[in-house]
Amino acid sequence: MLPKFAGLADPIRDWRNRTLQSTQFQRFARRNLFTRWMARRRARQLFDLCAGFVYSQVLDACVSLNLFEALADGPKTRAALADQAAMSPDRFEVLLRSAIALKLLEARGADRVALGIHGAALLANPGVSNMIRHHRLFYADVQDPVSLFRNPTSDTQLAALWDYSTPPEQLDQQVIAQRAHYTQLMSSTQTVVAEQIVDCAPLSSVSHLLDVGGSDGTFLRLVGESHPSLKLALFDLPVVVEQAKERFEAAGYADRVTYWPGDMHTDRLPSGPDAISLVRVLHDHNDDEALALLKNCHQALPRNGRLILAEPMGLERHGDPAADTYFGFYFRAMGRGRCRTAAENRLMLESAGFQKVVEVRTAMPFLARVLVASV
Repeated sequence: MLPKFAGLADPIRDWRNRTLQSTQFQRFARRNLFTRWMARRRARQLFDLCAGFVYSQVLDACVSLNLFEALADGPKTRAALADQAAMSPDRFEVLLRSAIALKLLEARGADRVALGIHGAALLANPGVSNMIRHHRLFYADVQDPVSLFRNPTSDTQLAALWDYSTPPEQLDQQVIAQRAHYTQLMSSTQTVVAEQIVDCAPLSSVSHLLDVGGSDGTFLRLVGESHPSLKLALFDLPVVVEQAKERFEAAGYADRVTYWPGDMHTDRLPSGPDAISLVRVLHDHNDDEALALLKNCHQALPRNGRLILAEPMGLERHGDPAADTYFGFYFRAMGRGRCRTAAENRLMLESAGFQKVVEVRTAMPFLARVLVASV
């Protein structure tokens, strides 16, 4: 809900916009001692918006060439890195300087290069590097953004990865390989999100947790490590459950997990667990499917049971670059789903019959926010 009298600021914002459109004001702001710092900052922000696509390609090149891994043990010479990249020194120098400017790498003296602050952080989060490689499909889908929003998206690169309902024997080898890579990608990126949920979600009072749409079980395995006495259950499509079984057995969790193969949209969820988790699941579906899924969860839970909903959520008024921009385009390329605000998710949970919906703070809310709803 907007604050009272919020509309009174609109005339001020309109005046601001008219002023910023004036070339005379822009010239004045650049020259004035008291305003030129702001003019420089705003101009740089606008330039970064225009040049962002180049920055992302520098990042892609560094990941593709394994430059961060090459520097994990310490600095190397420019010549050694150029040899590894199989590039001439003069051409490699352009990429090198670009990466240094973006703080992916760092110059050490005249001839050596080391990891920059962003490059070092990437090594701690392998899921991010996997996502960067995956972005090549995403780039192909958003190269014409106007067409992406005007036309149906059933033939996009990302849409082909989402449909797990088609049996593997009906797919060609390229799609099977891409889908396997996508599953691995979701698993690697799920780890950071799952750690936040485990750190903040009220699981100590839960005895039996059912993870719906849990894919290969990354979230459940982390929950199991933190809560050894908690009974675990996984519900997903049959082909996905079979893949998860192998991972659980390899991790020594075979005796702790109950498997429920099925379709969350057409099959009733099993009763028995006193908590259900939906981790990065609801935003994959359109509103009617999402509401039906929440009702299915509500029906399966006992009295005083709880639902843990965790995923990126948009900001009501100002928007969020991660949830509203990145995931907004991502889901459009997927051809389904959307990133809802916390308020929209709260209303949907209440419409499904849940009560006492509260938000639990996470360490990195731009990656995931958590709502806990009671029956």
